[in-house]
Amino acid sequence: MIFRDTDIEGVKIVELEPVADARGSFARSFCTEEFAAAGMALNVVQTNISRNKSRGTLRGLHFQAAPAPEPKLVRCTAGRIFDVAVDLRRASPSFCRWTGHELDAETQNGLFIPAGCAHGFLTLSDDAEITYLMGAAYVADLARGVRWNDPAFNIAWPFEPTILSERDAAYPDFDPDARGDSPS
Repeated sequence: MIFRDTDIEGVKIVELEPVADARGSFARSFCTEEFAAAGMALNVVQTNISRNKSRGTLRGLHFQAAPAPEPKLVRCTAGRIFDVAVDLRRASPSFCRWTGHELDAETQNGLFIPAGCAHGFLTLSDDAEITYLMGAAYVADLARGVRWNDPAFNIAWPFEPTILSERDAAYPDFDPDARGDSPS
């Protein structure tokens, strides 16, 4: 695997190194030791799959509050998505900044998102499927979010979403000075 830095400390693009022959190809998509050596601690405790029928579906921006923030590895296993991480770690030099990357089933690239960052994606194709390797179990009482179009982040989405849950659309403006619920 190849790990590439992004503009957000700890958020990394994960590229596979497939070995091909007449049968097809083989690639390692996760290795605890390689991730740890690259500074990404991910003890996988849960795996999630998100299936999205239509292009233009937006999910996010979600995070889990302390004491159980969720690091995750996100990979698009069918179709294409624009995947976004927003740094909500108050002590981080990239606090309130975002990074976005296209993930697709053909390249099988992934995005590692450390605890303390919000995550969301916009589907760029119909029938997009996303797999998450999670470093913390989901705790419903700790589930939180920030709005996808919040001016505090000014995310440059490729286009306006056409499908969005009421919950995701209703998150209030993020207050960078507030000391309320945060992921870390």
